[in-house]
Amino acid sequence: TPGGNTLSAAEHTVCHDVFHGSTHPPGQCGTQGRHLDRKTYLGSELHGKTLAIVGLGRIGREVAKRMQAFGMITIGYDPIIPKEAAAEWGVESLPLKEVWPRADYITVHTPLLPHTRNLINDTVLASCKKGVKIVNVARGGIVDEAALLKALQSGQCGGAALDVFVEEPPTDLTLCSHPKVICTPHLGANTVEAQHRVACEMATQLADMVKGKPLVGVVNAPALTNATNESLKPWIELAQALGCLAKHLTQLNKENTTPIKVCLDLYGDDMDRMKDLVGPAVLVGMLRGMTPNGINMVNAPLLAKERDITLSLTSHSHQMPPVPAAAPDALQVRVVKGNSTHILLGNAASGQATLYSLDGCVWESGLTLGRNMLFFSAAPSVSPLATIATQLEDRQAAVTSLLSSAPTDKEMWHVARTEATVSLRQAIPGTRLMAQVTF
Repeated sequence: TPGGNTLSAAEHTVCHDVFHGSTHPPGQCGTQGRHLDRKTYLGSELHGKTLAIVGLGRIGREVAKRMQAFGMITIGYDPIIPKEAAAEWGVESLPLKEVWPRADYITVHTPLLPHTRNLINDTVLASCKKGVKIVNVARGGIVDEAALLKALQSGQCGGAALDVFVEEPPTDLTLCSHPKVICTPHLGANTVEAQHRVACEMATQLADMVKGKPLVGVVNAPALTNATNESLKPWIELAQALGCLAKHLTQLNKENTTPIKVCLDLYGDDMDRMKDLVGPAVLVGMLRGMTPNGINMVNAPLLAKERDITLSLTSHSHQMPPVPAAAPDALQVRVVKGNSTHILLGNAASGQATLYSLDGCVWESGLTLGRNMLFFSAAPSVSPLATIATQLEDRQAAVTSLLSSAPTDKEMWHVARTEATVSLRQAIPGTRLMAQVTF
C-alpha cells in the first residue's frame, strides 16, 4: 500500500473479517434486519492458529507483526528474503511445499508474475488443511479463482477474502456471491491520509531522482538505488553487454537445462559501489529475449534462479585487474556451462562498454562493444581477416571494423563489426564462429 508502513482501512477490513471466521458481515446484515441471534454467528479464535505469508516484503512483514499481536504463529515464503532476516521478524521461512500443509490461513503479498500466476491452485489447495482460509489483497490471478470456488464448495477451503480479481470488475459473480467469501474493490490507498502521503512521496521521489539522490521504497531491489546515477550507467551497460556476449558464447537459450555458474570479480578501489548493480545487470544481458514478460534488474535474479543460473561476486579492492592494459577498475565475468568456460574482462572508464580480454586473448587498446558483432576463434598461426571480410561482403554486409586480439599459444580472436545484422552460416576455413551478437 502506498503511503508508509501501514495497512489501509480496506486491507484491515478484509483481513480482519476473514481472520475472525467471516462472521461479521453476516452478523451486520442480521442486525440490520433486526435478527440478533448470536448463536448463528460462530467464529474461531486466531490465537494459536498458523498464518502463512507468501511474500515477505514490506506489507507481508506488517501483516506478520499485526497477526503476531493476536497470538498467531507466522510462517512464510520469499525467494529473496534470507531466512535469518525473516526470523528477526518472527516469521519461520520455509519452502512453499512445506508452507501449505501447516497453514490455517494463507495470505499472499507478491506481484503477479508468470511464476506467481495461479500460485494457489487445485494442487496447492488439496495439500492444505481442510478448512484453510485464503486472503488475496495483492493481485488478481495469484489465486486460481476456479480452483478456489471448487474448494469452497467442497469444504476444503473454509473461507476467502478478496479485493482483487482476474477480471476487474468481475462479471461472473459466482465466487463473489459465495456465502464464505468476503470481497471488496481494491481499496488499498483509498483513505484521505494515504492519498496525501502517496502524493507527497511521489513528488519527493521525482525531485530526488532529478537531483541524483538514492531511490527509496524498493525493498527487494537495492540495485535500483544507484541505477539512475549517470556515472554508473556505463558500468550497467558494460555488465549487460558482457552478459549478452556470454549468453551467445555459451549458446544459452530457452530450452537450456544445463546448470550455469556465473562468477563476477570486481577490481579497483572504487568498485564496491557497483556490487548491487553489476550482478543483476549481467543477468539481464544473459536472459534478454528469453522471458515472455521481459527482464529487468529487479526480476533478473529470480528468473535466473528458475533457470538454474547461479551468481557469485568477489571484490578485489586495492588490486589491479589481471589484464594490465585495462584501467584500474574492471569487471570480470566467468561463465561455466558444463565443460565450457568463458572469461570476459572489461571496463567502462571511457564511458563506453569496452572488452579487454576474452578467454585470455587481449585487445591492448580495448574493443568497444556495440551494434552488430561477429566473434571468431582461430589458431594463432591463421590470418582469416581477409576471408571474413570477403564472406561478409558476399552477403552485402557493410563491415565497419575488423579487429584481432593479441595471440596466445592456443588461439586468437577476430571480431567483425557490421552496420546491420548478418547471418553467417557458412564456415570460414580455419576459424570457428563463436558468437553473432547484437548489443
